[in-house]
This record gives sequence, C-alpha cells and structure tokens, in this order.
Amino acid sequence: MAADDKHIIYQLLPRLFGNSNTRNKYYGSIEENGCGKFNDINDKALQEFKKMGFTHVWYTGIIEHATMTDYSAFGISPHDPDVVKGRAGSPYAVSDYYDVDPDLAVDVSNRMGEFEALVKRSHDNGLKVIIDLVPNHVARSYHSDKKPENVRDFGVDDDSTKAFSPLNDFYYTPGQAFVVPKGYNPGGDEFSSPLKDGQFDENPAKATGNDRFTAAPSINDWFETVKLNYGIDYLDNRKNYFDPIPPLWNKIYDILHFWSEKGIDGFRCDMVEMVPVAFWTWVITKLKATFPDLIFIGEAYDVGKYREYIFDGKFDYLYDKVGLYDAIRKLTYSQWDATTWDINQVWNNDAKGIDNHLLRFMENHDEQRVASRYFGDHGWNGVPGMIVTATLNTGPVMIYMGQEVGEQGGGYEGFSNDDGRTTIFDYWGVPDHQKWLNNGLMDGGQLSEGQKQLRDFYIKLLNICRQNEAIISGEFWELMLANDQQPGFDTRLYLYLRYTDKQRLLVIANFNRDERNILVLLPADLLQLLNLSGSCQFKELLSGNSLHTDDIAKGIPVKLTPMGGVLLEF
Repeated sequence: MAADDKHIIYQLLPRLFGNSNTRNKYYGSIEENGCGKFNDINDKALQEFKKMGFTHVWYTGIIEHATMTDYSAFGISPHDPDVVKGRAGSPYAVSDYYDVDPDLAVDVSNRMGEFEALVKRSHDNGLKVIIDLVPNHVARSYHSDKKPENVRDFGVDDDSTKAFSPLNDFYYTPGQAFVVPKGYNPGGDEFSSPLKDGQFDENPAKATGNDRFTAAPSINDWFETVKLNYGIDYLDNRKNYFDPIPPLWNKIYDILHFWSEKGIDGFRCDMVEMVPVAFWTWVITKLKATFPDLIFIGEAYDVGKYREYIFDGKFDYLYDKVGLYDAIRKLTYSQWDATTWDINQVWNNDAKGIDNHLLRFMENHDEQRVASRYFGDHGWNGVPGMIVTATLNTGPVMIYMGQEVGEQGGGYEGFSNDDGRTTIFDYWGVPDHQKWLNNGLMDGGQLSEGQKQLRDFYIKLLNICRQNEAIISGEFWELMLANDQQPGFDTRLYLYLRYTDKQRLLVIANFNRDERNILVLLPADLLQLLNLSGSCQFKELLSGNSLHTDDIAKGIPVKLTPMGGVLLEF
C-alpha cells in the first residue's frame, strides 16, 4: 500500500444490493423475492461509494455457484438441490470458476459482458475491484461449462480408487457413496424439483470442504462443498507432497490469471489457513510478476500464523477478526468483562509489527449486524468501535453494505435463521438498505432522519481517513497509561494519538452507555517530542466544533457523548 493511501473497502453482494423487492417470502424464489443485478450498480451508485470515501468495492458472490434456480436453458448444468444451501445458493460453493452468477445478469446469455461492464464502470469512477477466490473447496456439483479449451476441469484426471494422491484434485472415500445429511429439506416445504429426492450421485464420495473425510457429513458441515487437494495427505499426519507441484496449483493459478486479465484489482481469499502457505507463496509471487499491483486479502483466524501468511505466504492483508473485531464487539455489546485494555492487547501483542497488514471491520457477510440485538442493538452504538476500527492504524478498513444505515439483519430468510446476519444463501431484500436504495434512486429518500445522520457519520469518518496523513501514514501513541488515574476515566474509554510532523490527531472513544467528562493528559515525553506547550486550539473533525485549552501540559477537557467519540486535530 502506498504511503499516501489507505484502502477503504465497501463489501456488497450484487444479489442484494440492487434488489428493491420488499416481499421477503421465507425460502422465496428469484421471481418472488427478486434479485439485484450487475447493472443496478450504475454510475450513480459508484459515485455514491466514491463520495463516502471508498477506494475499493468487494463484489461478493460474483463467480457462478450452485443454486436451486434452473438455468439449463442457457447451457448451465442444473444443480441438485440436495447439495445446495438456500434457494439462491452459497456464493462459497463455486460451480464454475470461469463464469459469473446468471442471477446477476439482465441478459443471462451476456452475463460475462455485463460483469465486465461493471468492472469498467467501477474503474471509470475511480474505484478498484475485489472479488472472491474460494481456494479450499468447490461446489459438490462443480462442472465448468465455460472453461477455456486448454483447461482441464477439477477431478477429470483423478484416480478415485485412491483416498489420496498428490495427482488428484479431490480426496475420496473409496467404496463408499456420498450420503446427503438427514433432516435437510432443501428449499423448504413449497419447493419441489425432480432432483429433490434426498440423493446425490457421488460414488466414491469426495471429502467435504471443512476437512470431513467421510462419505456422510452432517447437516452442520459444509456438505454442499468438496475439499480441494493441494498435496497434503490429511490422513497421514498431514504429510505434504509439493515437489513436483500438484496439478491443482496450476489450475488455481490459471483461474486467478483469468480474472486478473479482466482487470480485477484484488482477491479476497476464503479460509486461507485451510490451504498450505507454500501454495500462497508460489501463486502470489507468480501472479504479481505479471500483475504487480494486485492485492491479496486473506480470511484468517489463527493469530499464531499471521506472520507466516504475511511474510512467507505474501498476503498483503489478513482479517483482524480474532483481535480487534472481537475486542470491540465485546465493548459494543457492553459485555460485563469488556475493557479497552483488550484493544491494547491487540496492537501490543498479536498485531505487533504487522498492524499495517491487518484489515479491520465491524461487519462482513459472516458476522452479525452491529444494529442487531445480538451485537449493538442500534447502529449508533457502533460509533466508538467504528472510530477505533478506522483510525487505529494505517491498514485498510471495510464496511459491509447496509452497515452505514443501521441494517439489523432480522428475519428468517430461508436457509438462514433469524440470527442478526443478512443471508448470503437466499433471495432477499435488505430492508434498511432498501430505504437508501429508494427504488433505484439511491438518494436515501426513505431513510429516517436518524439513519441519514448515521450515514453522514460514516461519510465524515471515512473521508477523514482518506484525507488526513496522521491516519494514512502517521505514528501511534497510546494514552491509556497516561490517563488511567484521571477523574472520570474508566476502562470503557480508549485514547490515543496519531501523528506526523505536520498533523496530530487525538482520538477518544467512549464505549459507555452514558456521557463522560474527562481531562486528557499528554505525557511529558510526548509534549517534548511534538514541541507542545501553552495554549492550544483543537478542531473536532466529525462535528466541526472547536475546543481550547489554556495550558496543554495541564490537560485537555473533553466531553464525550454516550457511545460516541471525537477526533481532535491540532
């Protein structure tokens, strides 16, 4: 990442983004519940993203995946609903790596052309494009109808009599046929299909995506997917066979090269720790030799392996879920044992030396909505956490579609339960986002005043991150120790300074559900470093208000609203 840039990423599912249909029938079909299209993400939408401060858009669920909707009239092989989750299907059960989701096209026969136009439109509006790579598994019914002539499909050359071979693309259970998990009712009671019979013809059975080496995965497994084989024998102490390079490595490289040639600027890579580091080292190095500006973002959860995947695996960024996200979630939820010292533990331990490689967020498609009853109860309760998430370090920050208007993720959508998440499996309209969408006008015409103000907060915060060098490239100075004995201070306040030679930004977040009045002290060595003394004027960047202290050495009086925060420039 360039020293004068901070990546600010907007994640959206095109299936959900442009859908104005408000019916939201449980397990509804595409005709009943509607579906957003590539073309809905028009110049107006992209200009709105740009105004909010975004630099990148992560278009989630672009690549063709298994679905219960029949597109056989367009030459797309139908999928057995017994191994599909939800009427729309999981975007993480890819069924053809060389095609895009037909749901997202106005003209299905021109679906790739419509996606390519979206990429060009995004670039023309000054935004870079990220899509998914799902390297660990593919749909149980994977079959590429659109692969280039020189490409061999996954598994076509496998010896399925062997449970493992480094030459195979899949793992097998020889002599055993696949068994659909008991209790699964694909598509709900109203959905019928000749293929919905509780059977799926796979003999021998392949291993399931979440490392289940059995012919009979459970309904709680990723039973709709099959595990890809990078040359590790999981049944023999994870012994690896990387020399010669397994055939799968080149197949995944070819896929990444295919999409990179279409102008994709980055890949968000799913569950990277389930794929060997050696592969990432090889493939990222090889791709960047041709496409040096590509970025790779890894979904990772094992903090003990972060450095390995960054420095050896060559990832530009990794998720910071098991770290800052978890600490801020506890504080936002007002968990009894949550303190802001948990945030200190993140940057002072697990993230030490790699902070600029960590992608921070409060929402994504896997996590519960901030405004849901499971997290913050209200979108405004995400304000202090979002301030810290966006400004703690120079690394990228990500917002999930609807977060900026307090989307709650409520309702039983179909395969997804009423769990505070927005479904990725079902055809659905996203209610609070739809108020901003306003039947395609994208002017926020149906938002409440509170939602408009919340969106304005996000606009201000993200643009501050884009425009202020203290956040883009500045140093960090923790101020908790200097203030923990001050009147009014408690461990649900978090204070730090971001600074360069030209700019200083004092950041204070209040995770309390009531207001706080505090006197913020800057330690003597910091005052000396910054050559500060006497009276000082501050500008609060979020509100535009001014603040003054007669003697900065004696402290800065600050009033903090409940679940709020300030960014004081001086």
